[in-house]
Amino acid sequence: MPIFSDNSERRTAFYKELQRREGQWWQSRQRLITLQEQQMFWFGDNSLIMWLLWQLVSYVVVAIVLMLLSKLFSVHLYLWQYLAVFGLQTLFFMAMFTAKGRLANIMQNNIDKADLVREQMLNEMVILASDSIFPDIHAHAPISLQQIHERYEAQLRLASLQCLLQKEIDAGRLLLSQQEIEARVLPPELAEDELIPHAGDMIYKSLVQFQ
Repeated sequence: MPIFSDNSERRTAFYKELQRREGQWWQSRQRLITLQEQQMFWFGDNSLIMWLLWQLVSYVVVAIVLMLLSKLFSVHLYLWQYLAVFGLQTLFFMAMFTAKGRLANIMQNNIDKADLVREQMLNEMVILASDSIFPDIHAHAPISLQQIHERYEAQLRLASLQCLLQKEIDAGRLLLSQQEIEARVLPPELAEDELIPHAGDMIYKSLVQFQ
């Protein structure tokens, strides 16, 4: 556990809670990104091709399954039975495709809810950080993202720290000497890797003075 500037037990307690909330925020962030990727796949600009390709794959898979079942149970299936199954598949596909707009709205609603949860989690982290790491960071500024990461013994992810510090920048209490890296739009595992080579050059300067 890191030692804060004033060795405050209260700050340490807030820091432990911040660690717990960061794990929850990371999960909510991952869920949001997964939903966004699914939306892009099923309802993006090339979604029609994906839907048709998926339907073609389903025809092949069902045909293989029917042939395997026929051989396994020694049951002879007539052509009209195959056609009936494929006809039902086609009807199901047409029903789903017709409801594509409604499904897209449901997906967007899920994304909005996930984004709201992620933002609420981040705001809770900011409150906890204000009572734990922010005063310590201001007291030791100017300080790089890498130094902050090491100061707290790498117990908080670089991407998490960057998002928290961005809140301080938006509030006018910190200044980033290098242009901000837009890592928040990347998947979590890539965002962390993306920040690693730049963390040492991202210097945060305090615009306030803590007593």
